[in-house]
Amino acid sequence: MGLRIGTQLGPYEILSAIGAGGMGEVYRARDTRLNRDVALKILPEIFAADPDRMARFEREARVLAALNHPHIAAIYGLEESGSTRALVMELLEGPTLADRIAVGVIPLDEALPIAKQIAEALEYAHDRGVIHRDLKPSNIKVTADGDVRVLDFGLAKALQDEPMAADPRDSPTLSMAATMPGVILGTAAYMSPEQAKGKPVDRRADIWAFGAVLFEMLTGKQAFAGDDITDILAAVVRAEPEWQALPSAIPAQIRTLLKRCLQKDKTLRLQAAGDARIEIQEALTAPPTAEPVTVHRKTRERVAWPAAAGVLTLIAIASTIGFVVRTPKPPQPMHLSAEIGADASLDTTSNGASALLSPDGTRLALVAIGSDQKPRIYVRSLDQLQATALSGTEGAGDPFFSPDGQWIGFFAEGKLKKISVQGGAAVTLCDAPFDMGGSWGDDGTIVFTPNIAALSKISSAGGTPQTLTTLDKQVGEVTHRWPQVLPGGKAVLFTSSTGVAGASFEDAEIVVYSMTSGQRKTVQRGGFYARYLPSRHIVYMHEGTLFAVPFDLKRLEVTGQPAPILEGMVANSGTGGAQFSFSDTGNLVYVAGGGGSQNVSIDWMDREGKFTPLRETPGNYLNPALSPEGKRLALEIFDGKRGDIWVYEWERDTLTRLTFGGEANVFPVWTPDGQRIVYSSQEKGGEYSLWWIRADGAGDAQRLAESKNNQFVGSWRPDGKVLAFFQLNPGTNFDIMTLPIEGNEKSGWRPGESKPFVNSAFNEAEPAFSPDGRWLAYASNQSGSFEVYVRPFPSGDGKWQISTGGGLFSKWSRNGKELFYRTKDSKIMMVTYTASGDSFRADKPQLWSPGQFTDRGANLNFDLHPDGKRFAVLKAPGTEQAAAVNKVSFIFNFFDELRRKVPLSGK
Repeated sequence: MGLRIGTQLGPYEILSAIGAGGMGEVYRARDTRLNRDVALKILPEIFAADPDRMARFEREARVLAALNHPHIAAIYGLEESGSTRALVMELLEGPTLADRIAVGVIPLDEALPIAKQIAEALEYAHDRGVIHRDLKPSNIKVTADGDVRVLDFGLAKALQDEPMAADPRDSPTLSMAATMPGVILGTAAYMSPEQAKGKPVDRRADIWAFGAVLFEMLTGKQAFAGDDITDILAAVVRAEPEWQALPSAIPAQIRTLLKRCLQKDKTLRLQAAGDARIEIQEALTAPPTAEPVTVHRKTRERVAWPAAAGVLTLIAIASTIGFVVRTPKPPQPMHLSAEIGADASLDTTSNGASALLSPDGTRLALVAIGSDQKPRIYVRSLDQLQATALSGTEGAGDPFFSPDGQWIGFFAEGKLKKISVQGGAAVTLCDAPFDMGGSWGDDGTIVFTPNIAALSKISSAGGTPQTLTTLDKQVGEVTHRWPQVLPGGKAVLFTSSTGVAGASFEDAEIVVYSMTSGQRKTVQRGGFYARYLPSRHIVYMHEGTLFAVPFDLKRLEVTGQPAPILEGMVANSGTGGAQFSFSDTGNLVYVAGGGGSQNVSIDWMDREGKFTPLRETPGNYLNPALSPEGKRLALEIFDGKRGDIWVYEWERDTLTRLTFGGEANVFPVWTPDGQRIVYSSQEKGGEYSLWWIRADGAGDAQRLAESKNNQFVGSWRPDGKVLAFFQLNPGTNFDIMTLPIEGNEKSGWRPGESKPFVNSAFNEAEPAFSPDGRWLAYASNQSGSFEVYVRPFPSGDGKWQISTGGGLFSKWSRNGKELFYRTKDSKIMMVTYTASGDSFRADKPQLWSPGQFTDRGANLNFDLHPDGKRFAVLKAPGTEQAAAVNKVSFIFNFFDELRRKVPLSGK
């Protein structure tokens, strides 16, 4: 189609044509409301006429419109007039980077600042789950003063089935169904090998395209060229760029960066745009060298680390690696990825790290889930290809090595245990119902978090644990977790939080505690999962990035400013844990992924796994609960400081806050009549107790029950006379409790005395009443991992296990035939059942939907609509079908890089 000059499209008057491509025609237009010029991208008619594709595009565009960065072209909105659909964008004057390259090779001092700005744009978008997918010089604007704007961010995913351009060097987006197997997405000359093969892509596809763009700036040639698209794609998959075309004056650091960006194996490729930004910044600020730099290309490089044989094995597993070093510098950090060596998938949903290096760096301990769906510990020597499962570690989580590397401490079945790395019987040391990390000191003392509160210590030989730290209730401290006994055994490093346990640890504090004086001090604010390294640094996670800060072990204080070191590793700011580990020899292992933002949307998910927006506006939402009539949604919203209960009415698109008191308000549950919401609230320095409030916001909140122990809401019996909840009790861990309630709104309510319903030595939690009130489902870890069980109510006589391979958060259908639950990896399972008298019969669990939504740690992330046909789920932007995690990433000689990037004070 073509729009005539002067045509009016809504409030926009067409002024002139700018260009056309696979993503549509672009016009300069005048916004008559705001008196500014904009760019209108007119979507192809075949696309705009497809309601499903248009709805998908609108959802993507809303995500893209939320990007706000000085080097990303802004999206203002969508406009519709008749059959014409247009994307309203910021109008950017001046040439594209493609125009600039056509003039000639860009000098290094001009090219590097441009590349740095592109990397900053990619880094910002990737941190928010947005991948460009079509980065190329024609999608990059460069003003006369060198200011960069990246165009069309994420539109390659939003648009589909576009026609191909005649020029193979700048072909349009070749897409049919973004990011699905068998689909080619991107521009041929800048496609990553995985894109060219039609495989799913992630941020590393943008890293490849960035490398191709930088290569072209510095050489004036495309990194991969050919006479037609087939030739170009073949070059991308098989050929190497003409490295000799790079000017000799280019620093070796930039040569290395280019080669890391253009690694064909994405597991060996540079993993994060932030790393590229740092390398370019260092090249820009490095002093000029007096002598030319000699560059050596090798397929095998001798590097200094103790476990050389193990590393060579890993290299063989990953691939043959060629890389560049500058002489006579110290050994450079070496990045590689390797399979775990077991027919299992890493348990990355666990609280802490699922892959750990032994202190001497020769052995890897893994928490992985096998075919029986139970996590257990696997041990692998780095000079061996296969990992060995340790019998007796079923249900294990959060392992940690002894200082000599011969024992592994871990948590399972509500206990702290240890086992030899050679195998044998696991030894139980003590109770630990709600573990959040442990550390084994040089003197044989183990410091650990037995529950959600403070730290305890125990001898590695066993005995009675002793309380080590005390929560500071003056500031509302709620948890100490992820301890590390520092060298010498005199102090402990740990994460402290005053926020809601399970909500976010981005504002947590890193604290050091002296075991000799009993004194403590905060060493860093705004971070979690801190670890001291022999390089004399503390590293910690913040907003999806690993930071480092110099640390004086004698004075127990930081001696410099923190700096970002590494992006792209899995972290969980809901539990304060992260997926990385170091050896004393200077090597790092981590699970590659994302992290950072806790914002999600709320979607409907049906049985086919299709998602439909319920509330697209992103937020830090937790614990959704649908009202009995199915027209309102109660949920917790965490604002970075506290959590409160809100009610969302989607037909009116209104969000109403209900709670204003307390330090934190969590786990909303509707009363059966939909008039009230009960929740758990924590007062400053206190425990969580049960409260309720009218759902329309009228009146004040009222306390239902009070205890010295934490209480969390579960479920109402359908008659509204009994509330089931779970409580952390000394000696019996989490127990299922019931609270009778009499009265009505007119005469007033009279809570009775709570009493236990299930209180074994194991953890029992998340009670849920059946539609007829005769059965109570709950989760228990009595088998070593959490499974769903059902008991008759109120007798409790009899017990039936419902789930197999793990289960949490039971949801009953109103039809009286189906019971749903969630797996550990956020899949929904369904069990059909029949109940007669005191007998309950459940069929084999079946996967109800293939849909993958976002894990929220210990918080609820879904609820069943009363119609029993759909779920309200929490879903982060870009959430896709999760693949089994069977690889880990290594960086060898990491301490050398750390000292270079974060120098010690006075060094």
